Amino acid sequence: MPVISRFFGIVIFMFWREHRPPHFHAKYGDDEIVVDIRSGRVVGGDMSKRALALVQEWRKLRKAELLSEWELAEQKKALFPIKPLD
Repeated sequence: MPVISRFFGIVIFMFWREHRPPHFHAKYGDDEIVVDIRSGRVVGGDMSKRALALVQEWRKLRKAELLSEWELAEQKKALFPIKPLD
């Protein structure tokens, strides 16, 4: 489970060999969600509204980078850190 970003206690990661559509996982405390990269739709899990808003803001800013990371993950290549939310 490569961690690709951390900010405000939120950890963002992707798995290799994952199913489509392109998505990432976000964890905050005991909460974890799965987020569709393109639409931002939460496809699994639950998270506080405040933490979810931060994840969505970050996703919008880093969408192109997230899609590039997804392509690398599909090819089972190393993933790179993505700048956190400031």
